Amino acid sequence: MLLDHIGGFRSFRKNVHGSWRHLISASASPPLTVEETGDSLERIGSLSQVSGVLGCQWGDEGKGKLVDILAEHFDIVARCQGGANAGHTIYNSEGKKFALHLIPSGILNEQTLCVIGNGVVVHLPGFFKEIDGLESNGIPCQGRILVSDRAHLLFDFHQVVDGLRETELANSLIGTTRRGIGPCYSSKMIRNGIRVSDLRHMDIFPDKLDLLLSDAASMFKGFNYARDMLKDEVEKYKIFSERLEPFIADTVHVMNESILQKKKILVEGGQATMLDIDFGTYPFVTSSSPSAGGICTGLGIAPRSLGDLIGVAKAYTTRVGSGPFPTEILGKGGDLLRVSGMEFGTTTGRPRRCGWLDIVALKYCCQINGFSSLNLTKLDVLSDFPEIKLGVAYKQIDGEVLKSFPADFYVFEQLQVVYEELPGWNTDISSIRNYKDLPLAARGYVERIEELVGVPIHYIGVGPGRDALIFK
Repeated sequence: MLLDHIGGFRSFRKNVHGSWRHLISASASPPLTVEETGDSLERIGSLSQVSGVLGCQWGDEGKGKLVDILAEHFDIVARCQGGANAGHTIYNSEGKKFALHLIPSGILNEQTLCVIGNGVVVHLPGFFKEIDGLESNGIPCQGRILVSDRAHLLFDFHQVVDGLRETELANSLIGTTRRGIGPCYSSKMIRNGIRVSDLRHMDIFPDKLDLLLSDAASMFKGFNYARDMLKDEVEKYKIFSERLEPFIADTVHVMNESILQKKKILVEGGQATMLDIDFGTYPFVTSSSPSAGGICTGLGIAPRSLGDLIGVAKAYTTRVGSGPFPTEILGKGGDLLRVSGMEFGTTTGRPRRCGWLDIVALKYCCQINGFSSLNLTKLDVLSDFPEIKLGVAYKQIDGEVLKSFPADFYVFEQLQVVYEELPGWNTDISSIRNYKDLPLAARGYVERIEELVGVPIHYIGVGPGRDALIFK
């Protein structure tokens, strides 16, 4: 598969050999001027050629909304890691809600090419279900999505194994979404996984799948593998392989050729740094690298290509599932945050644990990723609180203040959070669109976060709608 050119205003067609070729529109519009767009769009337009949007907490920060807004200024939006355990909720211009899991959030912008990179694990039944849902709502997908031939396939049995593994852990549950992500990455790492490119060799596909299923059966007593299962899966994936063929591409070549041609690329991270397999609250983490390093390994692009990275953080903190959560609010305060912020998982529907903004974790994420700016989301959710707390430090029982976010899981059982209390603003801010119009206390809260973390906040979310964003 070759992608000759990718342009900002473009369409694609599939030729008789299955290749993708770019048709450059002679009527492409010139870029808008600063006078036409305003300072906020000038800032967006000045983002680096390869920019990224990554999560700063334990996921669910609202990355999809920012990606959707920025996408119209980029030629490509790419996913580099994770799978259908990512849940990105976005709204179109009419306010219709779309919940995406595998397909990049740039899909609502019809001039944007969406790339699913080699670092992603792809569940084809879910992938096609998303496409069918989008197209039934008038969002065209044909010719607008490329799937890496190096991406690994996530099968239904991976989801079964995920659940069996959680059952084995009993009281030490990881809190997985049970979407099969961990088992699929495990198959990848022990080198018996099946990649998208294997769908082009259906003569040997059954043998590879048999090996994979036999391996799962040998490890889990509750996994019953019969030959009929293999036969049914092979027949199903013969159909999937035919439907997927127009989407398959050598995305490493596509991405690097696009960089050479000065096309603008926006990378959309799934999950967040505090769930990173290396840097997160291990073992209560995901199975990929949702931090900046995952962009290079998940798309096959060089580190020197990366430019602006935008970190997304809620104005408070949430996480789903088990694991350390130092600033968690238990009882009525946490319940109020959960209801006000509609904190229920996009992927699973599970209620999220809620707490005050954790500055220690946020600063740690900023150091790892080198963010050029932050997007603070859901500031409006804090409007009902008379006082708002920031967790500014961790202190051990002996009084020693920790210098950074600890690696040792057991440290969290004994540490205390040092809080700084700020006044609330006790007024609805969801209709405000200019930073200067925010209440003084709300501006004070934003600016105190900037001061503590050392990274400017350029985007502030004040509601779920696409337009409910303040450019600071």
